[in-house]
Amino acid sequence: MSVQPEITQRDLRNRSREIMDAIQGGQSFTVTRDGHPIGELIPLRRRRRFVSRQDFVAMSRTAPAIDLDAFRADQDAMADSYLDDPYAR
Repeated sequence: MSVQPEITQRDLRNRSREIMDAIQGGQSFTVTRDGHPIGELIPLRRRRRFVSRQDFVAMSRTAPAIDLDAFRADQDAMADSYLDDPYAR
């Protein structure tokens, strides 16, 4: 595990564009004030918005079979358990 480079509060202020570009590129930093760590700047994780067709097919091959009757019974059991109106109390 690599250690994050430390940057001072002043560096952050003076080199903000360069530092933000590095963060966008995946770099993380520890921000210090008076020689003491006060925070971390880390890139946000990007979520995948879709699964490719090939990935879906590959995942589907190893997925367990679904018993449709049991699935429907589970849905009916859950739907029936919440038939009371919470505003009627």
